[in-house]
Amino acid sequence: MKLLKGIDVANQIDDKTREKLDEIRRIGITPTLAIVRVGEDEGQISYERGAEKRADKVGINVKKYILDSSISEKELLEKIRALNEDDNVHGILLMRPLPSGMNEKKICDEILPEKDVDCCNTISLGNVFAGDDNAIYPCTAKAALEILKYYGVNLAGKRIVVIGRSLVIGKPVAMLLLAENGTVTICHSKTEADDMKKLVKEADIVVIAIGKAKAIDKTYFRDGQTIIDVGINVDDSGKLCGDVDAHMPFDVTLTPVPGGVGSCTTSVLMSNLKLLIENNLK
Repeated sequence: MKLLKGIDVANQIDDKTREKLDEIRRIGITPTLAIVRVGEDEGQISYERGAEKRADKVGINVKKYILDSSISEKELLEKIRALNEDDNVHGILLMRPLPSGMNEKKICDEILPEKDVDCCNTISLGNVFAGDDNAIYPCTAKAALEILKYYGVNLAGKRIVVIGRSLVIGKPVAMLLLAENGTVTICHSKTEADDMKKLVKEADIVVIAIGKAKAIDKTYFRDGQTIIDVGINVDDSGKLCGDVDAHMPFDVTLTPVPGGVGSCTTSVLMSNLKLLIENNLK
């Protein structure tokens, strides 16, 4: 089994981002990311810390807005509008999911597309599906593609199965793979189990994003496949694991969990901020 580790991919993305941001700073712009978090969710706090470290590495200023979980939807919308109007803020990252009772779609759509660093606005998603050259892709979906490209995995004409159809990963990663001329099939919770196993086993490349610990086991795979495991879960023993049960008797190429796609996500986030600034300078 060959592992596609994310750290080298992340470092390469960071180097390119830092180089471009140095140019941007030379024309008097201080690249700035606003992070908006509602409540004290541990997973969100962990991601926030990782984002801060990555921002510091590439030279991005971070402004944090930590809001009480009792905040009203109206107050949150007002905060986002204020950030939209702040010319010194170039990207807005809204930590999700939001507390129950809030209309997440409405709040995401309040973020201006030109500041939508993680592609949660409906217009931003529309640009993704339209194949816009300037589209900003959801960070995790783009990180999966960056790993494949870094390791030289040929995508053109390859049979690719994506398991999962969320707007955060499944659908946008399918669009990215289509843009690279892959032949893409999407499987999901309503796909017949036997059909899914057959499709996965026939695929050259499999991207799995269903959020269920070790749900996809060795019965799905064969020798020679490339497997991108996007899941980050906790197994019965309390250890981090992916959606794939990595214990299999096949010669496959696999992203580890932890240490795979998740290692690149904040690097893509910073690259997205850079792209937003570049788009707005055009």
